[in-house]
Amino acid sequence: MYNHSEIEKKWAKYWEENKTFKTNVWDFSKPKYYALDMFPYPSAQGLHVGHPTGYIATDIVARLKRMQGYNVLHPMGFDSFGLPAEQYAIKTGNHPGEFTKANTANFRRQLKLLGLSYDWDRELSTADPNYFKWTQWIFKSLYNDGLARYEDSPVNWCEELGTVLANDEIIDGKSERGGFPVERKLMKQWIIDMPAYAEKLLNGLDELDWPESTKEMQRNWIGKSEGARVKFKVANSKVEFEVFTTRIDTLFGATYCVLAPEKDIVLDITSPDKLEEVKKYIVTSARKNDLERTNLNKDKTGVFVGAYAINPANNCSIPIYIADYVLDSYGTGAIMAVPAHDERDYEFAKKHNLPIVPVLEGGDITHEAYLGDGKHINSGYLNGLNREDATTKILEKLSAEGVAQKTINYRLRDWIFARQRYWGEPLPIVHMTDGSVQTLADNNLPLELPVLNDYRPLNGSSPLAKAEDWVNVVVDGKIGKRETNTMPGSAGSSWYFLRYVDPFNDGEFADKKLTDHWLPVDLYVGGSEHAVGHLLYSRLWNRYLCEKGLLSHSEPFKKLVHQGMILGENGIKMSKSLGNVVNPDDCVSEYGADALRLYEMFLGPITGSKPWGDTKNIAASKKFIERIWNLISNKDKIKNAKNPEMDKIYHATVKKVTHDYESLDFNTAISQLMIFVNAAYKTEFVPTEYAEGLVKMLSPVAPFAAEEMWQKLLGKTDTITYQTWPKYDEKYLEESTYELPVQINGKLKAVVVVGTNATKDEITKVVLENETITSMIDKAQIKEIIIVPKRIANIIKKS
Repeated sequence: MYNHSEIEKKWAKYWEENKTFKTNVWDFSKPKYYALDMFPYPSAQGLHVGHPTGYIATDIVARLKRMQGYNVLHPMGFDSFGLPAEQYAIKTGNHPGEFTKANTANFRRQLKLLGLSYDWDRELSTADPNYFKWTQWIFKSLYNDGLARYEDSPVNWCEELGTVLANDEIIDGKSERGGFPVERKLMKQWIIDMPAYAEKLLNGLDELDWPESTKEMQRNWIGKSEGARVKFKVANSKVEFEVFTTRIDTLFGATYCVLAPEKDIVLDITSPDKLEEVKKYIVTSARKNDLERTNLNKDKTGVFVGAYAINPANNCSIPIYIADYVLDSYGTGAIMAVPAHDERDYEFAKKHNLPIVPVLEGGDITHEAYLGDGKHINSGYLNGLNREDATTKILEKLSAEGVAQKTINYRLRDWIFARQRYWGEPLPIVHMTDGSVQTLADNNLPLELPVLNDYRPLNGSSPLAKAEDWVNVVVDGKIGKRETNTMPGSAGSSWYFLRYVDPFNDGEFADKKLTDHWLPVDLYVGGSEHAVGHLLYSRLWNRYLCEKGLLSHSEPFKKLVHQGMILGENGIKMSKSLGNVVNPDDCVSEYGADALRLYEMFLGPITGSKPWGDTKNIAASKKFIERIWNLISNKDKIKNAKNPEMDKIYHATVKKVTHDYESLDFNTAISQLMIFVNAAYKTEFVPTEYAEGLVKMLSPVAPFAAEEMWQKLLGKTDTITYQTWPKYDEKYLEESTYELPVQINGKLKAVVVVGTNATKDEITKVVLENETITSMIDKAQIKEIIIVPKRIANIIKKS
């Protein structure tokens, strides 16, 4: 009898006691396979049934690869720093580490419950000092190489949370956690110079086996534009500013300029009568996040500052506005507006009654901007030229005058690398009283967090500012203060895939011989929401370490797959607040982990979102496992003999299941197993070899049941984990016959069955003996018979 509860407890204990999935990373005799999940943040809620989808997928592949003879690295850890633990500490006064530790224990229990074949001896936590010692070390290296800096930067500030937030932590101008207002402000921040790697990150995408949509998101985020920088002077002033444009050839059509409200020259050039209005607009803009100011901006608000710029193409004075759709952090924080040929500029000009001057032939600017190309008009010395020639000519002229320069611009911005929080990696930095900055020596790492009595932020500063004994230090006989900001949550997750290879190394972040062998990751599975966050940061850190000679591979993840979302029964995302969360503990208790694994993989393609449906549907998956159990346990049904009737279906099943597991098409692989089991029940008996092959093919999806069948029902003594994966023989898949369409004068009249190796004469004989054909035509009427084996037979009648 199949008792899922007893069987799963038995084999979970066996795997743990025998360290079945432990990887000898120094064994280079086998081909390697590195299967990795995006590690979770251990929240208080634990896992719901949507979370394991990707974990089960990588586990199936890891189990397959072990049986195919690979040395498999399949680790798990926890992204343990973060805002939820900080909020818990603020509310309760308890150390966030306690909260995190308890949540991690629950996550670990649930993951083990699901039979995921992780090497738990490699478990890591980003909040472990032995781990974040090396996060600090990498940051320090970036700083020493000039890629990490301390400077004024525009940030998303949440007063209620007392911290800076990343763009993806903000929804509709409010913090994702708590729904508190967020505003833009300048703050002294640590940043990492991502634009320095823009071109390399862009080019590196071409070599990756990633979803094209994700690569395109990164390309757009990096945002490479080839164009020119043009200087505009402010009339009656010594002030000037630069704009970046990809269409310098349309400069004659620039009828106004727009500056970002936060640009440092705005108040300097604003006329006294406009000062109050401008200041008010600046405050309003600061309350919007970047998305609201750009992609979501439909109103085209703006304020005239009372000053004019000189258009260097024609020396005309054009008004200067500030508008929140221009960002100081992108490009130069200033644009030249050519409303006749830009949709956004056109809408702004119409709203604010500004001139619209066409400089390209074509279109009707009385109704809309003309976005096409044409010969230049109203453009002085550029008139009559095409785009390429006009661009060359104006660039030559303005470059000679020192007001324009050809350049490349990137949308990619600096990575704000500081949070006003307690629960994060301390930055290994000391600010000296003389204004200099000192990094901690390697032998003083890790720099650990002090214990506080109160974890609330301090007047816009990190809670760490309260730990005066920790903050105030002496370095080389000089007085200084430690940096009180901590690293963002994305820091520890930007390199964890390297540490799994060598998690206990205290002398370096990982032995290079090991990273040379195991990197890049062969299969990385996780959510698409990390496309321009974690995945971009990881690529940056990996490439930087590679250029330092510490790694040999410039890209960290060879193949990337985004698992789809499992939705609640009501078709929307599972959420505790919506009351549609299904706990995997309950499913495992009632139906078993194997049934849950099989059910989730059978729901549909791994990359697609699908509704959970009724939890009772898992019962069908359990019945399928029981059906295999009953088949294998029937001694009269399994015989050590050949059964030609099963040859074709068995070898076809091995071929398809192998292919589908490797391509992550688990739902169709399971369908094929069902087809084979149905055939097995209909035949007189199943050869032992085929029964063993069936259990092996089942084992990646339903490992507990497969282990028990392998040992108890098939009489084996070893774990199935490292058994040889079944092979198929193409000779059993060849068809002995095929269907051939028969036409008369080009019109289909019948279909005949002929032998695979039949000659043209043999095919002709079959065609002419077919009852349908003989009823329509006799041999005397036939002029010619054209035979194309395996394609068509066409009878031509005499005219």
